Amino acid sequence: MTDKVVLGGTPVDLVDPEAALDVILARAAGPGVRPLAVASVNLDHLHHFGTGGRWAGTLHADPASTADWLYLLDGAPLVAQSQRLTKRRWPRLAGSDLAAPLLARAEERGLRVGFLGGSEESHRLLAAKIAREHPRLKVAGMWSPCRDDLASAVASQRIAGSIASSAAQILFVGLGKPRQELWMDRYAGLTGAGVLLGFGAAVDFLAGRVSRAPQWVSDHGLEWGYRLALEPRRLAGRYLVDGPPAYLKLRTQSCTLPPTLPEHPSAGVPAERTPGRFTGPDGSADVAVVVVTYNSSRDINGLLTSLRAETRDLTLRVLVADNSSRDGTLGLVRRRHPDVIAFSTGGNLGYSAGINAAMRRAGDSAAVLVLNPDLRVEEGSLKTLQLRLQASRAGAVVPRLLDPTGALSPTLRREPSITRAVGDALLGRRAGTRPAWLATSDFDAESYAHPHPVQWATGAALMVRRAVADALPWDESYFLYSEEVDFFRRLRMLGETVWYEPAATMTHVGGGSGAAPELNALLAVNSVRYVRKYHSAAYAAAFHGAVVLSEALRCWKADRKGVLRTVLNEHLWARLPGPTSQVKVDDFPHGAVIIPAHNESQVIGRTLAPLAPLAAAGVIDVFVVCNGCVDDTAEIARGFDGVRVLEIEQASKSAALNAGDAAATVWPRLYLDADIEITPAAVRDVLAALAPGGLLAARPAVRFDLQEAHPLIHAYYGTRRRLPSARSGLWSAGAYGLSEQGHTRFAEFPNVIADDLFVDRLFTPSEKAVLDVEPVVVRPPRTPSAQLAVLNRVYRGNAQQNRMEGRRSTARGTLKEVAQSIHGPLSAVNAAVYLGFAVAGRRGSVPAGGWERDESSRRPAAASHDPLNSSHAGSHSVSGSGRTGTAGPVPVTGARPLQSGPAPAAPVG
Repeated sequence: MTDKVVLGGTPVDLVDPEAALDVILARAAGPGVRPLAVASVNLDHLHHFGTGGRWAGTLHADPASTADWLYLLDGAPLVAQSQRLTKRRWPRLAGSDLAAPLLARAEERGLRVGFLGGSEESHRLLAAKIAREHPRLKVAGMWSPCRDDLASAVASQRIAGSIASSAAQILFVGLGKPRQELWMDRYAGLTGAGVLLGFGAAVDFLAGRVSRAPQWVSDHGLEWGYRLALEPRRLAGRYLVDGPPAYLKLRTQSCTLPPTLPEHPSAGVPAERTPGRFTGPDGSADVAVVVVTYNSSRDINGLLTSLRAETRDLTLRVLVADNSSRDGTLGLVRRRHPDVIAFSTGGNLGYSAGINAAMRRAGDSAAVLVLNPDLRVEEGSLKTLQLRLQASRAGAVVPRLLDPTGALSPTLRREPSITRAVGDALLGRRAGTRPAWLATSDFDAESYAHPHPVQWATGAALMVRRAVADALPWDESYFLYSEEVDFFRRLRMLGETVWYEPAATMTHVGGGSGAAPELNALLAVNSVRYVRKYHSAAYAAAFHGAVVLSEALRCWKADRKGVLRTVLNEHLWARLPGPTSQVKVDDFPHGAVIIPAHNESQVIGRTLAPLAPLAAAGVIDVFVVCNGCVDDTAEIARGFDGVRVLEIEQASKSAALNAGDAAATVWPRLYLDADIEITPAAVRDVLAALAPGGLLAARPAVRFDLQEAHPLIHAYYGTRRRLPSARSGLWSAGAYGLSEQGHTRFAEFPNVIADDLFVDRLFTPSEKAVLDVEPVVVRPPRTPSAQLAVLNRVYRGNAQQNRMEGRRSTARGTLKEVAQSIHGPLSAVNAAVYLGFAVAGRRGSVPAGGWERDESSRRPAAASHDPLNSSHAGSHSVSGSGRTGTAGPVPVTGARPLQSGPAPAAPVG
């Protein structure tokens, strides 16, 4: 129905005035539905209901609410912030502006209107004004309760009953923030009204007791100053004391948000069961299980074995992201569990980076389950978590965890605060029944006996709805600890809830292990970093003091040696464990990467991120050749240290490749499309394979990211991946490399559509190879129409190349390969879809007026976020402890061809 953003930690629906009036009037006249509560979101609202506010999360996230909520944009600062987020100016919808047209339309439609709040004098003035200006308006009643009545549940129920007996359909509620919103949220269902409007002083404005600011004052965002001048005693605190912190929330705690997070295509669709085994990378799964490992060979087999029992109830895709373990973890998983998607992250990157790397390979799934490798899953627990996720409409669910002795682990947590940090410093685990405001951990046994919403829990195990997981990448800046607190906080900012489900049980076999002093120091420092992100400098300083107090009281312990000194001296924070790359500068072959780019501002940053550190270190030369760009591709590329940007006026990929060649001075060279993701390790292996005396041409393996793609696209690439020509040609990855000797086969790139096909046909099978290295990530079109547009260009390129070489069409050879790819009913369907696209693509492969670039898969990379875990030492130590170092560099001599053989037919997609 509406666009939605989060402003200052509270949701806001972005609508035009007419749309808002239509929704309100429709709900007022619609019997038998939950009432609609309407709130005006301004800085005062953010003060009370935004991030850190006393009533944060109580309206849009309370399952006991009796109303649906519509949050309207009110106030010039919020209008400006919404424009920054959405690149569109939305109108301000103040309650005082909507009140008059609502009364007029209610009069026209015969709707009954009531007024709750305001003084009796205001009611008398309002009644007289309505009689003059809206003589046919049906006034159901006016109520002016005192504050004591509003604070009393019994009195409030009596007031709601009186309103219900009046048959009011629209109820103006002018009780002031936050009282009116809290009252509506709790009692709206008892009033019988279809719509309740929390419009504050609207009653006084309608009655004429309070004058509106002149239009020019409102237009310049100065209405607050006008009202402050009229009522300085009442409004000074709101505007001068509460306003500045609320404005800071607005600027720092705002983000875009779809109207409702779209469910992943696999949500609610049962996947085909595979009892006893995990499903592969293709197709849909009920749950994608993500496990990040670091020297976890002792634990990982037990976890994977316990997960196999869960495949009787659910289809699981299991991904193990290994942070360069030195104990053979990755090899063990691949040998004993070949159906697990196990891969190296390319370094000791940390817990969050491992999760994010696995998410990029997760494929289609309805939910994502993040597990520590030292867990054991009790049979039936994953199904139980899934049912709770669905029944509670939660964003995430956490299970009950037991320690190795079978005792309950207190894993539930509260949002960090100064008072809780002081309580934890002084009392630790003692006095477990102390007030909640003095303890971060929840030690109350009752909390672990029943399912209920929580603020957050330790990150050893959590199931997340896929739409939420996709919207919230884990922050990689903390390396270890402090990631899940932030993840759960951002989840709650989206209006989602976190549930605890005790019927799902897991045993944390490593949960009792301690941590080294440097990891305890990292734990303490990251808790300070987290609070600095979400609070003022003064608040963060006080919290930092509480952390210092805690470490001072424990500095005599062996596992806290040096922690206090580190927490006090911020210069030492940079020495704490952090991510380390497996690719060493000394082991990296020199070469150049040339990236032609035409209006690639959405994706160029994603492509350059892994390459820029190598360029900045002088290991490789990276050239971005902007050809005919009219967006900010060049500006974005220049923001990466070490990257050289060339700009040419001609919008031509061939011209860009030649310009890059002219600027480059080293060999070998890798030619990379601007929307392709490649790892440093893949770059290294390609350049090494093209060293003098080696191959003349090569490309890395390719992985097609089909997430959110149409089912027909899945079917098309299901066949394409099986074709020998697609697996052996240089033309299907958006990346290929040439040695200096290889480049002598041609003086410069000709003006052709398919430069990769042109290069591929210059070499014999023995001179080129597809390397078995970390694959590049290619994002194909997401829709059939976009796929056909791209195929039109592909087939024009094929035909152009065939004409240049005097070759016949390779359609017959392609048809033979497609027929040989059929091994069952599903592959037959995929083959039919493939051929359908091929026929349609060839028919459309006539010269067009422009470049048929796919926009459906060009989405900007998600921004980084931050996280926190302040209390489960050891539970994440497997993911990236810097104290044990990282694995040595992978030798470049290990790259081998995936397949070689006859010269491939022309590409068919």
